[in-house]
Amino acid sequence: MDLYHVWCNLKPGVKDTDFTDKATAYFEHLEAEGLIAGHRIMRRKLGLGPPELREFHILLEVADMAQLDRAFNQVASRSEPVESFHHAVNSLVTDVFFALYRDFPDPVRQRGEEKF
Repeated sequence: MDLYHVWCNLKPGVKDTDFTDKATAYFEHLEAEGLIAGHRIMRRKLGLGPPELREFHILLEVADMAQLDRAFNQVASRSEPVESFHHAVNSLVTDVFFALYRDFPDPVRQRGEEKF
């Protein structure tokens, strides 16, 4: 499983529930199209956490890099209906950054032959 992380803040005046409603609709669309395996939307609790991690944290799960590539290709097409979902979320956020992680050790990992 590969895990695509997104951290962001909301633009001034954006209601938190408007953001989460639109983000949920977007990610449910991607799931229904088989482009992601799952998602979570999280918010910092009690103000705990370093400011560089932003207030909201989104986790998108994909089975592998091929699924993530299909998702990126669909979103990059800028065609409907995904363009409206993407714009509805992207227009509400600021200070966005991303990371890609994987479950470890990888399922294909062999042990005992490593050179480093």
